[in-house]
Amino acid sequence: MLTLNNIHLNGLRAVEVVARRGSLLKAAEELGVSPSAVSQQINRTEKQLGRTLFERTPAGLVPTEFGLAFTARLAAGFRELAQAVSLADDRTANTLIVSVAPAFASRWLVPRLSRFFKLHPEILVRIDASTQIVDLGRSDVDVAIRLGEGHWPGARAELLLPMEIFPVCSPHIARKLKSIDDLARSWVIIDENSMISWESWFQAAGVAPVMPQQGASFTDPILCLESVIAGHGIMLAWQFLAADALADGRLVAPFGISAQTEFGHYLVTAEGQRPSRKVDCFRNWINEEVKTTVANMRAATPHAAPGGGVQPT
Repeated sequence: MLTLNNIHLNGLRAVEVVARRGSLLKAAEELGVSPSAVSQQINRTEKQLGRTLFERTPAGLVPTEFGLAFTARLAAGFRELAQAVSLADDRTANTLIVSVAPAFASRWLVPRLSRFFKLHPEILVRIDASTQIVDLGRSDVDVAIRLGEGHWPGARAELLLPMEIFPVCSPHIARKLKSIDDLARSWVIIDENSMISWESWFQAAGVAPVMPQQGASFTDPILCLESVIAGHGIMLAWQFLAADALADGRLVAPFGISAQTEFGHYLVTAEGQRPSRKVDCFRNWINEEVKTTVANMRAATPHAAPGGGVQPT
């Protein structure tokens, strides 16, 4: 009967790295040995298992059907081992890794982090700014902030703030907008990757859609906002994107109307894992910061809505 004691661990490691990296040469570079040594480890492991893990082809080693299933389990196992070893490193234990979209990070989270540092100087923060959704159960990310409907496989999601949308523009442009009909003479700044639409806002306003003039378009909401702050036009924004610019007067929400969306910003952790102290500290802190942001937006924007947008006057 085969057991783990019958198999050489270095051989298993070589098999996992070759499957992940796709070649003997790349595996050898990662392991710090020669390609021939990696090949010998694979041959030895196949003999111990009594199964073929890789087909030898002119293009290199290709995992067999059994090899694919076997190396998938190996990869998961070595990730667990790596995380176990990292527990011995105090820097890892005290480092909070937060996965967050770049727009949220730069426009809202980073400007507030100094307050978290003051509250918890013992916790180091690493921001993983990416739009990719990471598998929290199989990565070193401790917590993620995501925009969506709140349902992600293998994740526990806690609502931070429902997403509301509303037009924003510079104070100079706002003075020219006496009514929603004036949008027809305004330039609209377009976020090409946005999930939100003007139709939803017009519906919330209870008016027929107005066709603004098309202005500049960008593939990033941060660039859209910068263009609007510079006075190039008007755009649909949401609380976390526009909060600070509204609070300090760089932007205005001219019509006093916001629209609810089906989305929200969520604090997300791995399902089935007990949150660590550093995650609990971050959760408590960010919820307080959200409350403060909403309060500041209400003070800066007349007739502020409960979620941080504005309502009709």
